[in-house]
Amino acid sequence: MKTAEAPAILRERRKTPPFDDGRRRYYDRDLGVTVVKVFAGECRITSSPSEMLATVLGSCVAACVHDPVAGVGGMNHFMLPESPSRISGGVISTLRYGNLAMCALIDGVLAMGGHRERLQITVFGGGNVMDFDARIGDQNADFVEQYLREEGFMNTTKDLRGDRPRRVHFFPTTGKAKRLLLCRKTDFDIFGNELTYRRRLSGLPRGPVIADPTYWRDGR
Repeated sequence: MKTAEAPAILRERRKTPPFDDGRRRYYDRDLGVTVVKVFAGECRITSSPSEMLATVLGSCVAACVHDPVAGVGGMNHFMLPESPSRISGGVISTLRYGNLAMCALIDGVLAMGGHRERLQITVFGGGNVMDFDARIGDQNADFVEQYLREEGFMNTTKDLRGDRPRRVHFFPTTGKAKRLLLCRKTDFDIFGNELTYRRRLSGLPRGPVIADPTYWRDGR
């Protein structure tokens, strides 16, 4: 697994529109930070101590990468393990694949002053939250473990698999991460949103019952 593709992805990502403040971020008065939501197929890298990155995961996996010396870090959120040989649909559909999302995240942190040997990496998700989800969660978890092993990253922490969705909060400049296991009643919401995203990227028609498309409640 190589990281050579990542610079092209990062160049394309710079062309994407800025964050939509109405949907992607909000200010948390209790924590005193701006919460930036990282949705499926996205990657966010920052050196701002006033930002916290957040996401909700079902079968998807999110990697949180931090350099404690440079004070920079980021999060990705991918849906499928590896990309086919040909990719189309722009940077967001590209970053749905684990191999490209990991390249973009790690190379992005390095581009902002991080050093490979200092990187601290925590990976979350890969849950099999629905019986009919073809165990995509296990495939994503297997992939990210293999990726970290083959790339030689030793300073890693893993919170993978299981049968419950997760909510993850990550402070990229300090490396602190918090994980909350969500109640089973939210499983269909998580699965519904992931299925919606897969259908949108593949051009398949939307199903008859799809849950709230933002994952979030009460602005959180």
